[in-house]
Amino acid sequence: MKLSRLKNGLLSLILSLPICPHAAAQFLDDFNSVQTDPAGVKGWHFRPGDGTATMDFRQGGEGYASIFLDATHDRRGIWWALVERKVSSGLDLSRLKEPGMRLRIETRIRVSHAPRRVNLQLFTQRTTDYHSNLMEYDMPDTNNWHIISWTPPDWDVRPGDTVTGHMALMDWGLEKYRVDVDYIRIDVVNTATAGPDQGVQVPYHAQIPDPRSFTQQVKVVQDSTIDVDNTDVNLNNWFVRDGDRKINLLSVNAGQYVILRWDLSAYAGKQVADYGLLELTTHSVERCSDDIKDFGLIRVVEILGGDHAWDQKTVTTDSLCKGQPLSHILNTQMIIDWPVTEGDGSKTYLTISKTVLQRMIDGKTPGIAIKPLGAIHAGFYSMENEGGKDSAKLLFNLRN
Repeated sequence: MKLSRLKNGLLSLILSLPICPHAAAQFLDDFNSVQTDPAGVKGWHFRPGDGTATMDFRQGGEGYASIFLDATHDRRGIWWALVERKVSSGLDLSRLKEPGMRLRIETRIRVSHAPRRVNLQLFTQRTTDYHSNLMEYDMPDTNNWHIISWTPPDWDVRPGDTVTGHMALMDWGLEKYRVDVDYIRIDVVNTATAGPDQGVQVPYHAQIPDPRSFTQQVKVVQDSTIDVDNTDVNLNNWFVRDGDRKINLLSVNAGQYVILRWDLSAYAGKQVADYGLLELTTHSVERCSDDIKDFGLIRVVEILGGDHAWDQKTVTTDSLCKGQPLSHILNTQMIIDWPVTEGDGSKTYLTISKTVLQRMIDGKTPGIAIKPLGAIHAGFYSMENEGGKDSAKLLFNLRN
C-alpha cells in the first residue's frame, strides 16, 4: 500500500509539471545574469513611454532580474514600461501545425505595490494590433512570488516568423516601483497536457456587454464629492440650479473626485462570474473638443484604505484618508480610463473587472473613486436627486 501511494504521488507530481516535449527547443532566461540589448536579440530590450517615467532592467538579486521604475517626475500617470526579447531562434514553430499545440509565455514575478496589474504579450513582425495576444494579470500582494502564464488561443504564428516575448507594467502611479523577475520562459506546449494558464487574468479592455444581461443591479448606498484642495470641506450637497429645480450632482474635475460605496453584504461568500459594469448617468460634461490622447477622460480606481464606513453627509478628504496620503487610499493604477457619454440623461458604462468586483464583495475594496484624466468637468446625478432614480449602479452576474 505504501509503495502504491508513493507511485501515485510521483505520478501526480510528474503530471503537474509543465510539459516540454523538446526541452532544447524552448526559450528560458533564468536571470542568473541579466543580458540587455537595444535590438532585443542577444538580450532584453527595455523602455518606458507615454510620460516622463524612467526605468532600468538589471540584476536585482541572486538569480533574478528587477525592473526599477521611477515615476516621481511624471504628471498624468499614463506611462508604460516594458521588457521584451526576440525568441524565435529557440523555438520549434513547426510544431504549431500539430493539433492542440500553442505558444506559451510564462514568468515568475514579485511586485513592490499591490494590487497592481502587469501584462504578458507575444507578437510577430506581422502583428499590427498590439493589444491582441495581450493579457493582464492582477498581482494581489507584495510578499510572494507568483507564476503567471499566457497561451493565446487563436494566434496566427507560422514557421519563419520572428516571435517577440514581452512583459510590461503601466499606469501604476507617480512613485517608485519595482518588479522582480525570477525567469521568463517561452515554449511550444500541448494544451491538452500542459495545464491551464496560471495567474489571475484580467482581459485588457474587455468589450462592454449588454447591461440587460446582468442579473444583479445594485444601487449605491453612499456617494459624495471630495475636494482635494479644500480637504476639510464636505461637498455632499453639491448642486446646480435649473430654473426652480435644484439638481444634486457628483462632480469630477481637477479639484474634485467622486467616491462611491455599496452594501454588498447580501453577496458575502459568493463568487462573481465575470466582468461587470459601473453605470453612471450624465448631467453634463465639459472637455476640450480636440482629440488628445488619454485626455479628457475619467479614471475609475479602487478605494483601498482609509475610512471604510464614511458617511456622505460628513465625509471630507481628510476624514476619508485618516491621516494617510490620498495616493495611498486610492489605488493609483486605474480600473479603467474611459470617456463620459455626453448628453443629459445619457448612460456611461465602465467595465469593472471580475477581480475588483470580487474584492468588493469580499470587503477588501470598500468602494470606487472617480478622478479626472486630463482636463474635464463632468457632472453625474447623485443618489439624492429624485430619490436616486439615476444614481450609480453596479451590474454583475454571480457564478452558478
